[in-house]
Amino acid sequence: MTTTTLAVLVPLLPFLGAAAGLLLGRTAPGFVRPLAVLPPLASLVLAALVAVRQGGGTAVDAHTELTPTGSVPIELALHIDGFAALVAVLVAFVATCVQIYSTGYLRDDPRYPSYAALVSLFTSAMLLVVYSGDLIVLLVGWEVMGICSYFLVGHYWETPEARAASLKAFLVTKLGDVPFLIGLFALAADAGSFRITRVLGTVASGGITHPTVIALLLLAGVAGKSAQFPLHTWLPDAMAGPTPVSALIHAATMVAAGVYFIARLLPLFEASQAAMVVLAVMAAVTMTGSGLAALAQDDIKRVLAYSTIGQLGYMTGALAVGDRGAAVFHLLSHGAFKALLFLAAGAVIHAAGTNSLAAMSRMHGLRDRVPDAYWTMTVALLALAAIPPFSGFFSKESVLGAAEHVTSGHTEHAPGAAGWIVLVAGLVTALLTAAYAARLWLLAFRGRGAEAPDHGRQPLTMTVVLWVLAVPSLAFGGLAYRSLPGWFDGRDLTPTLLTSILGTGLALVGGLLTYGAWQRTAALAARVPLGAVAAHPEGDAGLVEAEAIATHEPAYGDIAYAPDPADPGRLLLGPLHRHAAAGFHLDAVYSALFVRPVQAGASLVRFLDREVVDTYVHGAAALPRLLGAAVRRAQTGNVQTYVSALLAGTVVLAVAVLLVATGA
Repeated sequence: MTTTTLAVLVPLLPFLGAAAGLLLGRTAPGFVRPLAVLPPLASLVLAALVAVRQGGGTAVDAHTELTPTGSVPIELALHIDGFAALVAVLVAFVATCVQIYSTGYLRDDPRYPSYAALVSLFTSAMLLVVYSGDLIVLLVGWEVMGICSYFLVGHYWETPEARAASLKAFLVTKLGDVPFLIGLFALAADAGSFRITRVLGTVASGGITHPTVIALLLLAGVAGKSAQFPLHTWLPDAMAGPTPVSALIHAATMVAAGVYFIARLLPLFEASQAAMVVLAVMAAVTMTGSGLAALAQDDIKRVLAYSTIGQLGYMTGALAVGDRGAAVFHLLSHGAFKALLFLAAGAVIHAAGTNSLAAMSRMHGLRDRVPDAYWTMTVALLALAAIPPFSGFFSKESVLGAAEHVTSGHTEHAPGAAGWIVLVAGLVTALLTAAYAARLWLLAFRGRGAEAPDHGRQPLTMTVVLWVLAVPSLAFGGLAYRSLPGWFDGRDLTPTLLTSILGTGLALVGGLLTYGAWQRTAALAARVPLGAVAAHPEGDAGLVEAEAIATHEPAYGDIAYAPDPADPGRLLLGPLHRHAAAGFHLDAVYSALFVRPVQAGASLVRFLDREVVDTYVHGAAALPRLLGAAVRRAQTGNVQTYVSALLAGTVVLAVAVLLVATGA
């Protein structure tokens, strides 16, 4: 079987699994779980075979015209280079782990068949984006992911949080997709083709008329899909969906699509120095802002959500300094440990019955209830904090090293200003990342107070997946930076000495500061947990999470605006804590600038429709009705009345004629 055929099957198998799962979900429920797990597992095997055959060498290209569209045809094309081959393996690997984990996590959920089918469709769409060699076909996968995220984030539609989060995610990402679509059409108009290889060839020959405008239009779509400032606000709210969905979105699909898209078309962005500086500023604001916000969140999943935003900022920062190898290296590393963080958090939420870190900090022995989640989450948090020798250290330091290289001056890939912006923001974020990672670990697993509830061991399918994901979180970075440069344009991924010392030192400082603040505040901890701890039956973790989401709103409101002496983040941030907990009020700004004016305009249109248009329509109908009523009263059926009216009318006409004649 040729490499092209194998590559076609990689996104096709999850799609067929999704279709079969929807058709057989009710009639043959016994086939739902095999149809959920086996197609992505088969795609993982095939993606690995494609990667082995591609070998980081010459890209695999194949194309056939899909439909004639005049001067710019749409083609069903494949373009598989080293980046695409490795990212496809990551997507299939994480999707398989999520599907296996979900068989235990949502085992009693009545909507599991549709959930599993949507996850498979989500996976298929991302794989289509990764392998596509045509921008329009890539756009299809891009939009299908947006639709799937709407349904998956809103899986617990019984809760208002989930309904609002799914709608917000859909609208914010679509807001970025409008300029993104315009940018694609402008790019294809200059290149004369939607095929990526031809577009890149046109860029190399200087055939793009307005590279800055096109790059900024595309960047708007990337900011929405990859949750970058200022279109990142949907991602923390998307935590209202099931935890496995959060793991899939944050680790391998949706948010990774924007970073991958820029990596694939990086020469276009490099053609505009202004676009590279904008990309660097966007990455810097995203990194530092999300780090501060994560340090103030009470919901364990929202901490991880802001963490994802920050790590995506590192990836876009690497792209801003022209090193897509470092960006994709961190994308691969982050995918493994972030999936592990979310899936382990799901086990912790099940055991605690709440998402609230404040409530967990008042539970003694929670780590003993979920030992597998405790140990694997510790590994993932160390990788997130970039502590050597965990995977996050090597990938994050490759980003900082790339930025340091550019700071020496203007290079052919990026301006020196972009290097300084990314380097400074990256070092500050390294300190913040370690601080909020240490805070999460301390509050979740070193709590004091009442004994944590015991609901028995987690299902085997959940714990096995955690340990499988722990392996790349521990070992991937050290192995990859030596063996992957050949896959990444031959760029050296070895961490530099200066950034390694600075980054690791700042990470250790952040962790130690958090530990010191935690010890100082532990004695002041309140004895009553913030918010309710949901009582729940054993077994169904999905229903537990839905209940925890529903009961967590009071706790979240309290932690955002009321003093909580047990939180080290409050001590570290000081007066900034309240603003960071509310995401620096960006949602309020959007509400004032966009939501309220649109609502006011809608109210005005409704008023005009009801009071003006409807009044005119009702008046136009009332006049014939009144005339008809008058005529109807004249129809008495009395012949004498008719003759009298006829004579009276004749007299009136005669008098009128005489008057007219006299006047003439």
